[in-house]
Amino acid sequence: MKARRRIPWGVYLVLLPTFALLAAFAYYPALNGMIHSLYEWRPGFDSPFVGLENYLTMLGDDLWWASFRNVGIIFVWAVTLMWVFPLLAAELVMSLSSERLRFVFRTLLILPLAFPAVVNVLLWQFMYDPRDGVVNSLLRATGLDGLAGNWIGDPRTALVALMTIGFPWVASLPFLVFLSALQNVPAEIYQAAEVDGAGRLRRFWSIDLPMMFRDVKLLFVLAVISVLQYGMQAHIMTRGGPDNATQVPVLRMLDAAFVDTSWGYAAALGTVLFALTLGVSLVALMLGRRSGS
Repeated sequence: MKARRRIPWGVYLVLLPTFALLAAFAYYPALNGMIHSLYEWRPGFDSPFVGLENYLTMLGDDLWWASFRNVGIIFVWAVTLMWVFPLLAAELVMSLSSERLRFVFRTLLILPLAFPAVVNVLLWQFMYDPRDGVVNSLLRATGLDGLAGNWIGDPRTALVALMTIGFPWVASLPFLVFLSALQNVPAEIYQAAEVDGAGRLRRFWSIDLPMMFRDVKLLFVLAVISVLQYGMQAHIMTRGGPDNATQVPVLRMLDAAFVDTSWGYAAALGTVLFALTLGVSLVALMLGRRSGS
């Protein structure tokens, strides 16, 4: 049996700064929030211990629980429509016979990822402007004035307008993952499928999808985490409105802290959200490991 090679202790010493940064900016804030959730936290003033009172308050917070309905809708949208277009784009790129053309289109499709997400949200906010926005201007120019509206100001359309940001969602992590998975499929498999007379659609169902299964599991876990932490777009464009139509757990937590100044209660909401994210992610990983074995 081959002896296991020992790793020099100096390697661990080099990693110490990384662990120190993780402890200071990741583990400590999370632990600190859990502790403060047991207090009526008032930064800079006396903060009496209240035990589980903040969590009992959460049980009766209808707005908090209602916000998970929007999260569920966003999640279904994120793992269906927001995967279809990136997958289609990856398939089309891989269908190009020229390696140079593949590189050009791959670069053009992922180039928007270089722009900050906030810039993208602000751009779409302008596009949704009810008076001078691109969306309503196009509708009026094509004679569809009746369809023009206040997209992020109407409770019936606000959530859909938020989820449509970035359409067709090709410049995204799913596109990179799908494209990478397709590039790792051995060329011999495609050649054998071509010899057997398999068409493009048959190749997609019989080769591409099975080969991408592990990558889809990874995307699913990441989608769970990102949706539970969703809030940046809604905070910038709607602040949870109108009429709480775009309220999500992260925004409810921020409102509890900065609007209601209930810092201890906000810490409790953050702790529960952290526990949910961790729990759902672990369950998804275990299910994925079992299905892959």
